[in-house]
Amino acid sequence: MISTPHRVFVTGATGFVGLSVIHALRAHGAVVRCLVRHGSEQDLRGLEAIERVEGDVRNAHGLADAIAGCDVVIHLVGIIREHRSRSVTFEAVHHQATLNVLNAAATVGVRRFLHMSALGTRPGARSRYHRTKWAAEEKVRESPLAWTIFRPSIIYGRGDGFVTMLAGMVHRGVVPLIGDGHQRVQPIPVEQVAEAFASAIDLPATVKHTFDVGGPDTITMTALVDLIRAVTGKRRVLKIHVPVRFLRMVAQLFQPFPSFPITPDQLLMLEANNTCDPAAFFTTFGLTPVALRAGLARMLD
Repeated sequence: MISTPHRVFVTGATGFVGLSVIHALRAHGAVVRCLVRHGSEQDLRGLEAIERVEGDVRNAHGLADAIAGCDVVIHLVGIIREHRSRSVTFEAVHHQATLNVLNAAATVGVRRFLHMSALGTRPGARSRYHRTKWAAEEKVRESPLAWTIFRPSIIYGRGDGFVTMLAGMVHRGVVPLIGDGHQRVQPIPVEQVAEAFASAIDLPATVKHTFDVGGPDTITMTALVDLIRAVTGKRRVLKIHVPVRFLRMVAQLFQPFPSFPITPDQLLMLEANNTCDPAAFFTTFGLTPVALRAGLARMLD
């Protein structure tokens, strides 16, 4: 339990991870205030014991007032696809928005800043997603606030955007895979990520530390599909291996269409392994690793 009631300001609260973080914070006794974009209020239905304030992290105006009175900021906002016609770009949402929130938090005297990044974030990364995430991390590290950064691999749980999609394909009996399907990932349950965010607030050892976050099982995309099939009891699944070169051409051609399921930038990320050594994460936060089969069984039951 949090020793004293913290007032925690959460961005990205209406997202898949954000909702779990809210539940974890409430379980720790924190008072939670969420930044909510106009029109997304319904995504917080059923969470009446939280404060809501309207705003947008891309607009620095009013952010300091929104955060005032909170001693912790948890910054979760991120996108995996740009919508340039609405000025929703990686640069605006990952880099500039993080700077906006950092400046506002420092202005009103916030004590702790917890930041969601992504595994694979590094200087010189191939994808603009990872490059802008790195630029955001750099701003966090330059900040005078007591910061902690989390870099998760795939986060799974009910309502996620990846494992749920794969499970749907498995149910239909056909799953397309990128290239040979040997890209490795390290999925972790959303509840453990959320618990780490809530616990980090009062763990001095986490200040000015970056944690790579992944589950205990490293698995190829092909094996992940097979595991989902086994867990759900599906007898047969047709796996179609789509050549990377062909996918690059098609993704580039259909990039302007939001309904097309993959962008060139996403393809760059999906081509690479997404793994880490999560030992420090589990040890620091006192979490017991959940075997992927058990976690998927609980999610897909």
